[in-house]
Amino acid sequence: MAVATDNPLGVYLKDRRARLDPAAFGLSGPRRRTPGLRREEVAQRAAISATWYTWLEQGRGGAPSADVLERIARALMLTDVEREHLFLLGLGRPPAIRYQTAEGVTPRLQRVLDALTLSPALVKTPTWDVVAWNRAAAVVLTDYGTLPPEQRNILRLVFLDPRVRAAQFDWDGVARFVVAAFRADAARAGATAKVAALVEELCRLSPDFAAMWRDNDVRSYGEGVKRLRHPIAGPIAFEFSAFAVDGRPDLGMVIYNPATPADADRVRSLVEAKPST
Repeated sequence: MAVATDNPLGVYLKDRRARLDPAAFGLSGPRRRTPGLRREEVAQRAAISATWYTWLEQGRGGAPSADVLERIARALMLTDVEREHLFLLGLGRPPAIRYQTAEGVTPRLQRVLDALTLSPALVKTPTWDVVAWNRAAAVVLTDYGTLPPEQRNILRLVFLDPRVRAAQFDWDGVARFVVAAFRADAARAGATAKVAALVEELCRLSPDFAAMWRDNDVRSYGEGVKRLRHPIAGPIAFEFSAFAVDGRPDLGMVIYNPATPADADRVRSLVEAKPST
């Protein structure tokens, strides 16, 4: 039997609805002719009209709002990836990122970082707290493991740590880029409360940050070239790329690849000189 494809949103809603066990929601009663919840039961759980929900499954009534899709996602007990798929079908775009307080990364992702022996790599939150890093990052960028967790923040290091400032070939350009990319990341994740506290602290402690924050610039991290002035190895150039972490779109991974074989040799000398822990 052919599967209808002219209403993928309706097909998906029906499928998710059919997979739910009415008994799990306290909906007992006479034997049901079809599995899962009824349309009116999903509508009630989503606090929308049964007529409007029926129209969605039938492909009528136009595109739903993001708020309606959020309610339906909760009503159908969708996972994060299922919720994203619902938004892609209903609105043609993923939902807004849900800000989560990250305590770290999975062991599997840490092993990915550790496999990059000559490429400093780290994972950061939307508020630019570093929650994971590899050995190359510790010896080339910052040994985050020696810092208290609340100090493992890229903005704090760029604006408040003289050592990090001295390592930049163009500190002003780096700082402006960091502030603009941070503003875009934080707004996308909806991390309003935490951002406000961090911005207030940095404005109080750094006039440079306060001035740059008032510029209201936004940029994407993307990719580019980073040049450092390492106190031991001397100048090192990297090509960096930023990636989202699948399943955790609020986390971003940044990888710095040595730009030339000579740069890779400098990183190797630093990695080999530092005892492993």
